[in-house]
Amino acid sequence: AATKLASAEKLMYFCTDQLGLEQDFEQKQMPDGKLPVDGFLLCVDVSRGMNRNFDEQLKFVSNLYNQLAKTKKPVVVVLTKCDEGVERYIRDAHAFALGKKNLQVVETSARSNVNVELAFSTLVQLVDKSRGKAKIIPYFEALKQQSQQIAAAKDKYEWLVSRIVKSHHEAWPNVSRKMQPAPEFQDYVYLEGTLKAKKLFLQHVQRLKQEHIERRRKAYLALLPQALDALVPDLDEIDHLSRAKAEKLLEAKPDFLKWFVVLEETPWDATGHVDDVDNERIPFDLLETPAAEQLYEAHLEKLRNERKRAEMRRAFRENLESSPFVTPGKPWEEARSFIMNEDFYQWLEEPVYMDIYGKHQKQLIDKAKEDFQELLLEYSELFYELELDAKPSKEKMGVIQEVLGEEQRFKALQKLQAERDALVLKHIHFVYHPTKETCPSCSACVDARVEQLLGSRFIRPAERHHRNPLGDANVDRINLVILGKDGLARELANEIRALCTNDDKYVIEGKMYELALRPIEGNVRLPVNAFQTPTFQPHGCLCLYNSKESLSYVVESIEKSRECAAGRRDGHAAQLPLTLVLVNKRGGGEGGGETLQSLIQQGQQIASKLQCVFLDPASAGIGYGRNINEKQIGQVLKGLLDAKR
Repeated sequence: AATKLASAEKLMYFCTDQLGLEQDFEQKQMPDGKLPVDGFLLCVDVSRGMNRNFDEQLKFVSNLYNQLAKTKKPVVVVLTKCDEGVERYIRDAHAFALGKKNLQVVETSARSNVNVELAFSTLVQLVDKSRGKAKIIPYFEALKQQSQQIAAAKDKYEWLVSRIVKSHHEAWPNVSRKMQPAPEFQDYVYLEGTLKAKKLFLQHVQRLKQEHIERRRKAYLALLPQALDALVPDLDEIDHLSRAKAEKLLEAKPDFLKWFVVLEETPWDATGHVDDVDNERIPFDLLETPAAEQLYEAHLEKLRNERKRAEMRRAFRENLESSPFVTPGKPWEEARSFIMNEDFYQWLEEPVYMDIYGKHQKQLIDKAKEDFQELLLEYSELFYELELDAKPSKEKMGVIQEVLGEEQRFKALQKLQAERDALVLKHIHFVYHPTKETCPSCSACVDARVEQLLGSRFIRPAERHHRNPLGDANVDRINLVILGKDGLARELANEIRALCTNDDKYVIEGKMYELALRPIEGNVRLPVNAFQTPTFQPHGCLCLYNSKESLSYVVESIEKSRECAAGRRDGHAAQLPLTLVLVNKRGGGEGGGETLQSLIQQGQQIASKLQCVFLDPASAGIGYGRNINEKQIGQVLKGLLDAKR
């Protein structure tokens, strides 16, 4: 209770942390060895102490206060250890203060650092009246405010740690130096201390490590099904094995080390392998974990299900092949009720069966069409009396269907009547125009196969010494259509071929060209008489006539060809260069009242209409009784070359 203290060369401030280490801290001594006392903090322990009676303590405090009161110095009653305070003790302490001239009471907890500064600031205000009066806050309210303050400071500090610490390999000394200038670090250390700051850092590092391990574990587990598929794809190999024997089998596989790594130490997440990011192989001891065991069982189940689904697909195909209800062209909706059962629906989705059914239908339809084609060949006499243009009347088609109607091969296509009729028409075209293009066997046509074999295996003698692997750069190709009825096209084609070399090449202005001729004398709407085929792209057309009828055929054919080209949006075919030529009449002389002049005049009019070149015998200086000459042929071919360029 003394108000004046004197002790030379004594430290003014000290704490238990400094005992024995005084030289490590800043030292402040009492000025002149003297210290006046301006006020007192009267401390009362309100916790439940061992072998201590609170009433006796309060008597001692009361006697102590009586001594302090004599000094006339301000006194503040401080209740300590309120974090473990007994409610009755706190209440009795407040009553004591109230009975002593209404002393101010501050409830504190040094452990929780609650209201400690408030106790001193309250005493300072009593000593220095000029200072603002401190607001005394009850312990629990102050504790709540401080808890909120600590929580906010902790959130900011944890944000700082998460921003700076990205790896679980970081160490506290290095990180704490980085965080030292940050106010988030300083505030939290001030409120909670360095040890708690370090503890939160270590928790964050541990969390990063666990997250890293979990990422690696998920990556290994994601890779495990692929490894099992690659190493043990056969159910028979592993279905009867125990887990231990299955692992032995895996180790014996040639590609085992491509997928797995056997570590000297276990578990894998406590070894350096967890940080070896370049090594993606699965630690073999991971197979002992429940998650890996589940994946292994899932692999077995998948193989069993795949086998069962394969069995269902096979059984379904066998059901299709044996069912009398599945006929060519029958829709799935009509056949489904006859061929499906509960087992099929249990193991596979309906689209899978629809796909199998569609493939089976294609096989049935192809076989039925093939059989029907054989039937048509067997009844060839039905088609001999048709007109040359191969356009049977409805009556004739009725007769054909009536004759064939009792045949099973005819009935097999009853759900595909349109395709059956198309096959009949195609067969008629073949009967009257038996070529590779109209052959029912398509690419399997013997003529086409022989031509391909000869073309690929044999070289003409004239070409043997001239052909090189890159081809002759000096040889170009001209594809010429020759249009004319009643044998005109074939005769001129033969005359032009007679002017060519042995290897179908023609010399124009000193340069050699390969010449391909396509004579056409029938209906150009039929594939066999089409200007253009998959292997023949025409560069021009030579149109021949020697009568009004043959001129009409030329005009009609050109118009039909242009209509087909327009329908295909083929601009090249629509603008095909044309040359109209008046040639000699077979037998000579004038026929049918047609004069040379009238035929020339009609030809000129048609050439103007078709916007093409017209050649007549007079312009070439030859008589009416002669065919187109070599000079005119060269003129036509040169014109095509110019248009082609």
